[in-house]
Amino acid sequence: MKIQEADAKSLLLAQGLPVPGWEVVRSAGDARRAAERAFEAGAVKVVVKAQVLVGGRGKAGGVKVAGDADAVEAAAAAILALQIKGIQVRKLLVGPAAEIVREYYLGAILDRVSRRIVVMASAEGGVEIEEVARVNPAAIHRLGAHPHLGLLDWQARQLAFAVGLGGPHLREFAKIAEGLVATMLVNDADLVEINPLAVVRETGPDGMAVERLACLDAKITLDDSALARHPELEALRDLDEEDPADREAREEGINFIKLDGSIGCMVNGAGLAMTTMDLVKRAGGEPANFLDIGGGARADKVAAAMRIILADPQVKAILVNIFGGITRGDEVARGLIEARAVQAREVPMVVRIVGTNASEAGALLEANHFATASSLDDAAAKAVAVAGPAR
Repeated sequence: MKIQEADAKSLLLAQGLPVPGWEVVRSAGDARRAAERAFEAGAVKVVVKAQVLVGGRGKAGGVKVAGDADAVEAAAAAILALQIKGIQVRKLLVGPAAEIVREYYLGAILDRVSRRIVVMASAEGGVEIEEVARVNPAAIHRLGAHPHLGLLDWQARQLAFAVGLGGPHLREFAKIAEGLVATMLVNDADLVEINPLAVVRETGPDGMAVERLACLDAKITLDDSALARHPELEALRDLDEEDPADREAREEGINFIKLDGSIGCMVNGAGLAMTTMDLVKRAGGEPANFLDIGGGARADKVAAAMRIILADPQVKAILVNIFGGITRGDEVARGLIEARAVQAREVPMVVRIVGTNASEAGALLEANHFATASSLDDAAAKAVAVAGPAR
């Protein structure tokens, strides 16, 4: 589950990381009032940032800096009128703009190969880290955190030296890096990024300029499977940006991932679903989704799965592959019959059901004129044939 920048910053702040203040607003007028409060608190300039769950906001015009309340209001109105990568901007982050001296990248990701959290740092911050990895992979330095103790102090200092940080910022960087891993562990996150982690110049209490490290942007992805342990984090889900199909699948307890093909797949069991997708590709087609209705699915869940598949206009055929164990084949057949009776558009369907109550399922499908297959290879070939050539 991706969360918005402002919410990600809140999780960093909870672990003691240095994050500049901000407010989240939904209108240009509210942005103006937030800016006025920032200026009264001593801000020289104010930044207005679109809150959308995609990268490239700055290039799309979703980040603007202004020096007075009128300019902030105008900037907010312009950003709220934007669609960034197809997503309408509905919320803004407004806060004091930092005077940036240098920018760095700092992130942590769950690495399933090494089975630990890997911390990454780069002196090339402020740009998309994927581009840095493509153009100059040597600029990204990696260390595996201890599986029980988190990122150790000497490891954090080693990363700081690797990106050229030393002197007064060495200790700051170490605390931030260790706090980054702590944020990941406490919240069961898959990814935590600070980009940029910046050296910023501020005016100290004595009127002299001082420099310190600050987390100017944050990105966090939470493990959906762990949300049962963190009910308070479920409230951070941004329903405005969640795909309707993903939302319905989540509410129905269906594991669903949209893909780019034309053959919708409905399967029970993750391993069987992967095998089904492989055989669709071997038969010359492209799967439109991964969809696992799980064990023991009843007719209503099958009907919901069909609605989710048909919501994708690219789907030209549907392959249903059910191995009945806990799942009863006749229940699946009833769900398919119910779904076809109310579906909004006609799409060819090929059904293969074996296992528990398979004969009863076969009788129901035959009576309702469904195309069936005796083997998975046969089912995949038939689905590819009725879908037409892959794009």
